[in-house]
Amino acid sequence: MWYWLFKYVLLGPQLWLLGRPKLEGAENIPLDGPAILASNHQAVLDSFFLPLRVKRRITFLAKSEYFTGSGPKGAFQKWFFSAVGQVPIDRTGASAAKDALDAGLRVLGQGKLLGIYPEGTRSPDGRLYKGKTGMARLALESGVKVIPVAMIGTEKVNPIGSRLWKPAKVTIRIGEPIDFSRFDGMGGNRFVERAVTDEVMYKLMRLSGQEYVDIYAATLKDPAPEAPAGDAARIPDTQVS
Repeated sequence: MWYWLFKYVLLGPQLWLLGRPKLEGAENIPLDGPAILASNHQAVLDSFFLPLRVKRRITFLAKSEYFTGSGPKGAFQKWFFSAVGQVPIDRTGASAAKDALDAGLRVLGQGKLLGIYPEGTRSPDGRLYKGKTGMARLALESGVKVIPVAMIGTEKVNPIGSRLWKPAKVTIRIGEPIDFSRFDGMGGNRFVERAVTDEVMYKLMRLSGQEYVDIYAATLKDPAPEAPAGDAARIPDTQVS
């Protein structure tokens, strides 16, 4: 109930006025059944503008910090993200990858749309960064199609570090679903998962018009050496940031 109230009454009208969001390629969203919506990540409001224009409900895997804060702000965040049906994921524990994979598979197993950001975090400068392979693992394990989604202009409404939203034109561009059934039974193969991820990122680059950068965005926020391929395949890196 709260999901639809926020969408149509409590928050949606404000977003309509701010972004005047235009939707392109709506026909590429299936009317029913599971699918993965793989989006570039320009701003926190990506997770609000996309559900605003897609008729079906979208579930995002959200980092557990949104559900464990203290004080009034923490209590409100926990209520808000729970009310709109987001799924908390602990990205720090030893079983984080399996827990996130299982959570995503549960959502898809219920025939729902699952929203994922392959970059793992918001772009720090508007460019498109290398995708983490957790999305590919989910696609290969579930057998569902991946639908690329380009969010354009949300970073102008919700600039990084800003406390206030600003009016700006938003466009949501939905690409054609990508069928990876040719890789059936190859989940867990890191080379296949990288190939799947790179194909999706290429589609996102073409849809969004962003410049592509072949490094992980997180390395610019935390200048530590890039993780080896096995670590880079962690599912938790695909969640809302």
